[in-house]
Amino acid sequence: MLVLVTKDYDEMSKEAAKRVAAMVRKKPDCVLGLATGSTPIGLYKELVRMHKEEGLDFSKVTTFNLDEYVGLPPEHNQSYHYFMWENFFKHINVDPRNVYIPQGMAENVDEFCEWYENRIKEVGGIDLQILGIGSNGHIAFNEPGSSLGSRTRIKTLKESTRRDNARFFSSIDEVPKYAITMGIGTIMEAQEIILLASGKNKADALKKTVEGPITAMCPASTLQLHRKATIIADKEAASLLDKELIEIPK
Repeated sequence: MLVLVTKDYDEMSKEAAKRVAAMVRKKPDCVLGLATGSTPIGLYKELVRMHKEEGLDFSKVTTFNLDEYVGLPPEHNQSYHYFMWENFFKHINVDPRNVYIPQGMAENVDEFCEWYENRIKEVGGIDLQILGIGSNGHIAFNEPGSSLGSRTRIKTLKESTRRDNARFFSSIDEVPKYAITMGIGTIMEAQEIILLASGKNKADALKKTVEGPITAMCPASTLQLHRKATIIADKEAASLLDKELIEIPK
């Protein structure tokens, strides 16, 4: 596991974008695993800039999103379908036929999850997976206690996760209680993983991820076992890391 500490959020976003762009240029038909939430917005803005100003070409790229709320239609302004199109997809030249996002309105969720897993395999697996991290150490919607070998499935969201996401809704009562999420086992099969962490509220979770034991109670700690995982964190998120092991910018 490589840990890169940046001075701020903007530098974190640009460093991550540089690595995603390198993958797209090296392998134009690569498969990207994408995350939602506030943390990757800067990454997506920088990739959009690279597309418009530097000609970064997404026309052959395939994407798979990590998760989606159960019960929210794609047009709902808090669905992850809506988030991805508003913040990224509609600004680049990605082929909509190559965009995959879990279907929160699926009639048979179990069948859909099996199909999603199979589709990832059919395209050859994910080359580069982008992750955020929850304040409780969750990745995607794999809450503490999730099986480290889990696959795409429906999950009940912890109250802490719903509280964290309530800022995007009118009230916590509107935050869905269930989500479809890639499993930890699915995520770990990606050839390369980049986890982004920003802000002091992620510092404790990041310390457990990097320095703590590998445990289902901190799902992100599983990344310690990945052959090519990079954590890019800003100074605040990295503030609790062992200073003898990690150089924190001043």
